[in-house]
Amino acid sequence: METNIPQHIAVIMDGDRRWAREHGLSRVVEGHRQVADNILEPLIEHAAKRGVRFMTFWAWSTENWQRDKGEVEAMMRLFRHVIRRRWQRLHEKGVRIRVIGDLSKFPSDIKQALEAVVEQTKNNTTITAVFGLNYGGRDELLRAIQNLQIYKSTNVQINEKEFEKYLDTAGIPNPDLIIRTGGEQRLSGFLLWQSEYSELYFPAWYMPEFTPARLDEAIEEFGKRKRRFGR
Repeated sequence: METNIPQHIAVIMDGDRRWAREHGLSRVVEGHRQVADNILEPLIEHAAKRGVRFMTFWAWSTENWQRDKGEVEAMMRLFRHVIRRRWQRLHEKGVRIRVIGDLSKFPSDIKQALEAVVEQTKNNTTITAVFGLNYGGRDELLRAIQNLQIYKSTNVQINEKEFEKYLDTAGIPNPDLIIRTGGEQRLSGFLLWQSEYSELYFPAWYMPEFTPARLDEAIEEFGKRKRRFGR
């Protein structure tokens, strides 16, 4: 068994629109479609083979709703396609799917489909693929605090372990490695609580160019890091 393999790799999927423009595609959403149809499944499969237990993809942020109306509508159609076809393929391969984020903002059919696929795959064990949908780090923390209101009338001591039960990622280990594609070197609020001791990797290539070989490069780089966790 390989050693020094990150158990949880999280990905900030960036560069889809730039990739589409550079390839002369008429619709910027084609970059997202490239990722959905040709990138995610091979990455998840390869990660599982390497011994990774969790892989998280930030697919739609709380800020993405501010994009052009036509692009937002196209993304909603793409989400329906992914849930119906691509995630079904992942289920057939034993992938457990979880979703983080506030799903209440999505159209009801998408929300219901997301909840159904999470329930359908809950007992799968090959690897857990987590998708951030209408996810933002600050939004997650605010929602967790709101859910903690029950403690106002109790004597329960709130500590980190108790607080984490109210995060979207409850039951998911903190990411060992966070990859942001596209060359930008920031987290943009991604997994604010969970990323405290994550190793960061900022390749220049875009998400539609994320191959299993490039995942191997990221894992190799992770293996060179010395993780002291403040000690």
